[in-house]
Amino acid sequence: MKELAEYMVKSLVDHPEEVKITEVESEKTSILEISVASDDIGKVVGKDGRIIKSLRIILASSAAKKGKRVVVEMLD
Repeated sequence: MKELAEYMVKSLVDHPEEVKITEVESEKTSILEISVASDDIGKVVGKDGRIIKSLRIILASSAAKKGKRVVVEMLD
């Protein structure tokens, strides 16, 4: 899950070296905390949150195949 999120987020931002994704995993749920450079936050969130919503949908679909649930959080 973390690798997929990292690939997608790094392809969106101008400073991919500053992308940090922390995964907190429990039995059936994974929490992905995404941190990017301050000037790249808008590129990940998108207009009206459309890009982050799309990321959440893709990751949720991937997690559902494995019988898990995923929560995606953006950190400041």
